Amino acid sequence: MGRIWAVVPAGGSGRRFGGVLAKQYLLLHGRPVLAHALGCFLGHPRIAGVQLVLPSADLAGDCWREGLGDQAARLLPPVAGGRERADSVGLGLQALRQQGAAATDWVLVHDAARPCLRRADLDLLLDSLADAPQGALLALPVADTLKREDHGRVLETVERSALWRAFTPQAFPLGALAAALADAARQGWTMTDEASAMERQGWRPLLVRGHGDNIKVTLPEDLPLAAAILEAQWREQAK
Repeated sequence: MGRIWAVVPAGGSGRRFGGVLAKQYLLLHGRPVLAHALGCFLGHPRIAGVQLVLPSADLAGDCWREGLGDQAARLLPPVAGGRERADSVGLGLQALRQQGAAATDWVLVHDAARPCLRRADLDLLLDSLADAPQGALLALPVADTLKREDHGRVLETVERSALWRAFTPQAFPLGALAAALADAARQGWTMTDEASAMERQGWRPLLVRGHGDNIKVTLPEDLPLAAAILEAQWREQAK
C-alpha cells in the first residue's frame, strides 16, 4: 500500500475568527491550537512523516514550535503555503516528493484548526485505506434539519438522509491528489476540501464515520467549545 504521510496546511489568516493572531496559534489549554492538531500525527507508528505548511512570514520565527516540545523535531522542515488552501496543500505535496515520498504513497490532509481529532478515529481511517482505492475521509451523517434559503427566508427543507458532514483527515494517493489540485487550479475551481477536487476527477471516496467532536475552530465561540471537548476526551481516556 505504500507509506502514509500527513500534510497539515496552516497558511490561513483566520479572517472569520477576527483578531490579530491567526487562529492556529491561539492558546487552548495552554498550547496552541496547531500543537493539538499535530499531536495525533507526530510519532504515530504508521505515519512516515508530517509536513507542515505555513504562511511564509512564519517560517523565520518559532511560533509554530510552541507547545510541541520534543515533538517539533519529528516534523519535516515546514514549507511556505500559497494564497488558497489548495495551493498550500499542493506545495505540501511537492515538499513530500522532495523528501522521497512516492506518487503511490498515501497522504492524509488535516486542518490545522481541528485540534480535537481522536486517535481512534485516525486509526479507523488508516485501517480503511486497504479497502478504499479511491480515497477516504472522516465524516458524519447530518442530524439537523436543513433549510435552503432565499433572501433570508426559508425556500425549502433539504432531504438529509444522504448528506454527510465532511471532516479531516482526508486520505488520497499523493500523485492523484497533486494532479487533481493542479487541474482545479487550471480550471479556476475553488476547492473547500481535497475530496471535492477528487470528485471532479470522477473519484468516489469512502466515507468513514468519525465523531462529531472533531470540530474546526472557525469562530470565537468555537475555542471554548474545543476546550470543553478536549477535557471530556481526557476524562474518557483516564477511565
